[in-house]
Amino acid sequence: MKDQGISSVDQSLGRQMLNKVPQVTIFFWIIKILCTTVGETFADFLNFNLGLGLANTTILMGIAFFIFLFLQFRATKYVPAIYWITVVLISVFGTLVTDNLTDNIGVRLEVSTAVFSVLLGLTFLFWYLSEKTLSIHSIYTRRREAFYWFTILFTFALGTAVGDLYSEQLGLGYLKTGIIVVLIIGCVYLAYKFLKLDAVLAFWIAYILTRPLGASLGDLLSQPKVNGGLGLGTTVTSVIFLVAILGIIVFLAVTKIDTTGKSDTAETNQENGNKNNVLIQTIVVLCIFLGGGIGSYYSISNSVASQATTLAGQLTDFINIENNMLKDVNSNNFTSAKKEADDLEHQWDASESKLRKIDGTTWTKIDGTFDIVLASVRSSSPDVSKCKTALTNSLSALNSANKASQATTLAGQLTDFAKVESDMLNQVNSNNFTAAKKSADDLEHQWDVAEPKLRKIDGTTWTKIDGTIDVVLASVRSSSPDASKCKTALNDSLSVINGANK
Repeated sequence: MKDQGISSVDQSLGRQMLNKVPQVTIFFWIIKILCTTVGETFADFLNFNLGLGLANTTILMGIAFFIFLFLQFRATKYVPAIYWITVVLISVFGTLVTDNLTDNIGVRLEVSTAVFSVLLGLTFLFWYLSEKTLSIHSIYTRRREAFYWFTILFTFALGTAVGDLYSEQLGLGYLKTGIIVVLIIGCVYLAYKFLKLDAVLAFWIAYILTRPLGASLGDLLSQPKVNGGLGLGTTVTSVIFLVAILGIIVFLAVTKIDTTGKSDTAETNQENGNKNNVLIQTIVVLCIFLGGGIGSYYSISNSVASQATTLAGQLTDFINIENNMLKDVNSNNFTSAKKEADDLEHQWDASESKLRKIDGTTWTKIDGTFDIVLASVRSSSPDVSKCKTALTNSLSALNSANKASQATTLAGQLTDFAKVESDMLNQVNSNNFTAAKKSADDLEHQWDVAEPKLRKIDGTTWTKIDGTIDVVLASVRSSSPDASKCKTALNDSLSVINGANK
């Protein structure tokens, strides 16, 4: 690669002396996971424990991130303290970007995952087209550094979206999600070690996957025991990991073991000599992840399918918890209110996969009110007035959704089925059994689609109507349909449907 007339020797030396990122050692991966964990817990600490709220937390961390990013660009070589503080801040900021899209704007996690995947893919594409390498061992120009930090930001945002999608929305939980991620990273390492998977490709796969891994670790440590965590809390977890990060940064600054080592010359030459092989590997890896990701998403999503079609009647437990919290707040019993906040969060997270599938828009609205409730109650100095307002607003949203469109009878719900059967009766009277059989297919399809809703309203009547419809379908679909039997079946079914519809 040419660099404005600089000799290959000087260029190689420049890469080693001025490279802006550390060598990839075991310490690199340890501190990366620690930073990722802090990204999860420290954002929750600022949002909930200090009561800053999601928007203010994002603004504060965004300002801090851009300050240190500016210092990172000003530096002329890799400086452990500046580099790793920037990584910590970008991990927090990247997490908050996805959280804001989900909680404040209502963007579905599936959409966030797709968008950040495309943005990350485009960043890699333009980076490679511009620089002919994606190696982090060659970050010695401002342009390459810009590509690098855009990539890091999108990996954190994407990792957050994917992790939340599987662990929360699909109900896998953080522990299972973490175990799955560890197994995938292990497979990538084995492919690199024994199947000659390209080093740069393997690195970026592992880098993306450490985001949900770190988040799983953070939640496992910080979440209350009732939620399946160890109950250390976001404050203690954040302090432990920040101290660990500081200790490793000091160690790296003193020993400089991540600033020495081979230059990227060999790696770059290897890339240039195996472009076709790397391209094939990249396509295969993309196909595996796309196929596995989409397939597992639909498989898990279908397994949590609910028969309910609205949230009506599904939210009573959450209403009871918030009413108890409101009583505790009114009596200034914040110790009890905070315990109930933990219970509210746990039950809401446990029900997310089911409730969000029923009505994602309403779920997101309620989830936003819960965030405000949790932040206000868990504040180090909770304000009674703010807590009451947050709880009142949340209860209003819950009660509205819990009562919405909850029919108590089948009256008025069966008009479409009566019309289909009336059309079938006319077709039978004119001996047009071809059209009658098509109408039978339509009747069966509409009845099956409406089953969860109608059966929940009045299971006894639904079963009675379902029996008459079975007789209708059997008589009309007979290989030699009898007009008289078809008319009798249809008249009997219409009598029951019209009776229930009134």
